[in-house]
Amino acid sequence: MPTRVFAIRMLLLLLLLLPNIVSQGQSAKCATNHPVHVPHEWYEPGDLVIGAIASHIYYIVRKVSFKKHPSQDFIDAPLVLTKFYQQILALVFAVDEINENPRMLPNVSLGFHIYDSYYDSKMTYRNTLDLIFKSHHFVPNYRCGIQKNVIGVIGGLSSDTSWCMANVLGPFKIPQISYGSFEPPINYGTKFPSFYCMVPNEDLQYQGIIQLLLHFRWKWVGLITPANEAGERFLQTIEPMLFKNGICSAFTERLKFNMNYNSNKLEMLEDSRILLPAFTTSRANAVLVYGESRFSIWLSAALITMEFTQLLFPQKKSSEGKVWITTTQIDFILYSLQKRINVIIRMFHGAISFAIHSKEIHNFKDFLRSVYPHWTETDGFFQDFWEDAFSCSLSNSTVSPTMCTGEEMLESLPAPFFEMSMTGHSYSIYNAVYALAHALNSMHLAGTIRNRRGAKGKLSPQYVDPWQLHSFLQRITFNNSAGDEIALNEYGELAAGFDITNLVTFPNNSYIRVKVGSLDPQAPLGKELTIIEDRIKWHRRFTKVPPLSVCNANCHPGYGKKKKEGEKFCCYDCDPCPEGMISNEKDMETCVSCPADQYPNNGQDLCIPKIPNFLAFDETLAIVSTSSVLLFSLITILVLSIFIKHHDTAIVKANNRSLTYGLLISLLLCFLSSLLFIGKPNMVTCLLRQTAFGIVFSVALSSILAKTILVVLAFMATKPGSNMRKWVGKELAYSIVFSCSIVQVGICVLWLATSPPFPDVDMDSMPEEIIFLCNEGSVLMFYCVLGYMGFLATISFTVAFLARKLPDTFNEAKFITFSMLVFCSVWLSFIPTYQSTRGKYMVAVEIFSIFASGAGLLACIFCPKCYIIVVRPDLNNREQLTQRKGGRVLTKFYQQILALVFAVDEINENPRMLPNVSLGFHIYDSYYDSKMTYRNTLDLLFKSHHFVPNYRCGIQKNVIGVIGGRSSDTSWCMANVLGLFKIPQVEYGF
Repeated sequence: MPTRVFAIRMLLLLLLLLPNIVSQGQSAKCATNHPVHVPHEWYEPGDLVIGAIASHIYYIVRKVSFKKHPSQDFIDAPLVLTKFYQQILALVFAVDEINENPRMLPNVSLGFHIYDSYYDSKMTYRNTLDLIFKSHHFVPNYRCGIQKNVIGVIGGLSSDTSWCMANVLGPFKIPQISYGSFEPPINYGTKFPSFYCMVPNEDLQYQGIIQLLLHFRWKWVGLITPANEAGERFLQTIEPMLFKNGICSAFTERLKFNMNYNSNKLEMLEDSRILLPAFTTSRANAVLVYGESRFSIWLSAALITMEFTQLLFPQKKSSEGKVWITTTQIDFILYSLQKRINVIIRMFHGAISFAIHSKEIHNFKDFLRSVYPHWTETDGFFQDFWEDAFSCSLSNSTVSPTMCTGEEMLESLPAPFFEMSMTGHSYSIYNAVYALAHALNSMHLAGTIRNRRGAKGKLSPQYVDPWQLHSFLQRITFNNSAGDEIALNEYGELAAGFDITNLVTFPNNSYIRVKVGSLDPQAPLGKELTIIEDRIKWHRRFTKVPPLSVCNANCHPGYGKKKKEGEKFCCYDCDPCPEGMISNEKDMETCVSCPADQYPNNGQDLCIPKIPNFLAFDETLAIVSTSSVLLFSLITILVLSIFIKHHDTAIVKANNRSLTYGLLISLLLCFLSSLLFIGKPNMVTCLLRQTAFGIVFSVALSSILAKTILVVLAFMATKPGSNMRKWVGKELAYSIVFSCSIVQVGICVLWLATSPPFPDVDMDSMPEEIIFLCNEGSVLMFYCVLGYMGFLATISFTVAFLARKLPDTFNEAKFITFSMLVFCSVWLSFIPTYQSTRGKYMVAVEIFSIFASGAGLLACIFCPKCYIIVVRPDLNNREQLTQRKGGRVLTKFYQQILALVFAVDEINENPRMLPNVSLGFHIYDSYYDSKMTYRNTLDLLFKSHHFVPNYRCGIQKNVIGVIGGRSSDTSWCMANVLGLFKIPQVEYGF
């Protein structure tokens, strides 16, 4: 396929040249005229010749008028890129160095033939063909005259030049080593397998650009590229990478460098006028420039125009300086014309450039110092270079009225016009020459270089077919004289990295390039770029370094970005961070949450460690709780000691001493269990807290329930014929306490066996504190414990409430009712309060509930008894216990007593009834108690107030009959006594 394309192009070229060829006729001497004049070349013969296409001279081409032959309209006033003359000298120096080295190509001399591309595709095609065929007389595809054995061609600087050269050299399989272009290897690998690059892969440079922008946080970047295929390919590659890394392009400019010479100077500056509004008014301080070295010439002219515009229109003032980020192809150069109009290179001060890695070559500066006028007769580039660089004339030409003295020195030229240090492109050319030489040397050692016979039958030494070099050039590796390892990878590219340089300018319009970093392809992914910021010198207009390049001001700490509608994602507003989140750096994309153990400060720019939250022993609340525990415990012990001391008194006996002692001990343990809730939770306290509290409270409630049930049963047992008597006793009380308590123990054991409580931390409930708590493990089991306690309290309350109207002897039921009312009220209010609090206050709520309910039981049940025992011991006897003023009087039944008195009085006043006999009466109360009924019935029969059973003494009473009782129980008790003495008994009840 490439051969067919080449054949078509060659046919078209032959058709263009056909008139000139036919007019001369066919001649064996190949004597033809010059279809296009080639003013610059440098040819040095040798056994083997290295060809080269430089990019040293640039012409502003006239517009085609079709009035003259194009060959007669060639501009004879070139724009010389004097700085690039070093690239030509680097090739010459390398060839001379090889020829002088006896270990390289022994008995073989290298020559060279150098043309210029003139930055024009037509001239590139023309001169590439001339390298292959006859030296000065162009007959395509025909060797005649001076023979050249071209074994390889070096060039070109730009991708366009390299492409044109490859179209010609590819079909002939002549090795081509580019020293500047970055054409994708896949294209050259398929279309031009003979193409090699003495520069690294451009993809590495793209990665370095992104990492550089990210390093300095430049998110708002201008893009300037040439308006050609290479520029479009650059944009298609870099823009998705920018987007992926959160970087926006502030503007994108595509520039056309091919200006046509025209008398209308405004048309020649058209491109400058187009660009001025873009980068002069943009807020982007970082501008990425991709292209070739001529761009810096154009840019300097544009900046001069910009400064002139700002003088005329002050309102169009641009931003303070720019950071120019340039790719490897771009060098900072000036034309001699720009030197005359005083173009200032320091406008590029602080530029950051990707550069081909280079080192100083020994003796190269000495070689440059040896260059002087007429140093060689074959250098066709020298005169234009020297005259342009030093603004003088070497002949009687009208270039300059000043004649060159010959004492001019290259060292005196500013860096934009010439550098004494070897540049990256010159270093690539130097290595390209050595790559060809090492390939030839390998061929020589392999014995593949052979002699051939010349036109006159003479033996011409060292003939090489260029295609033979490919097997030696592929993956070639060698060390150059600077000590660098030079190697080509499988794509024919240089396996190396890039240098990062910083442009430092001086008032004399010179500059130096300071290495401030590197781009290493062997480094880990994402770490390829290394930057030493301290070495960088920024543009003098920047007030802050490193400068910012963002769409808008950075968001301060405590603020996050909010996208602006209708603008690129790099443009945003700054909104305060949401509650609970921070941003601790400038220009953070989003606010972030603090770690779980920290919380934001008021400015939301710092995370502060959360304060531990638990009821510590040294806190006021804990001290009050501990003091309360001790106080209630002492009170309970005091009450217990009082009851123990007066254990034989009526009031202690009447209330079941064993249950009373058990109740007091369980209340004491309840108060002490609250200590488990104080202090930092641990495994032991978490296991014991709720279970111990639940069990001891259940014992207390079981004791109260047993006392209440016994009161009811004792009353019921006094009825005649009742079977309840056998249930009244200690066994029933102990059974009730044990059975009710064992249920709670079972619940707690099941809880500990299935899902036991454990120490835990809660970092979310309170924003500024870490809550150290006991995780209940199973909330259901926790509420089962509370629910069972509530069940016992409810049963006790219900039974006590129903027994509250029993006679005064059983007055304890009323106190139990009230105590259970207090207990239920406390724990019913506990549940919502417990759920609504957090941290140590939740613990404090439970401790308070324990105190309140325990103190309620202690006060309601035992305070009245302690009062009687301690303050009113005179009431602590059976008579006072049954007759105390506080007893309940059934006033309605007092009529029954009055009825008896009325009947006796009426009989005594009736003379017809019991004449001369008076009736008396003696009335007692049964108190609804069998014992008191027995006691009082006996007292009716014997001495009043001094009870000696079965013995009459003191005041005598002649009891003839007894009326009573109202209830069957009372009547039955009375009958048991009266029946023995045969005393009549009249019952008035049922």
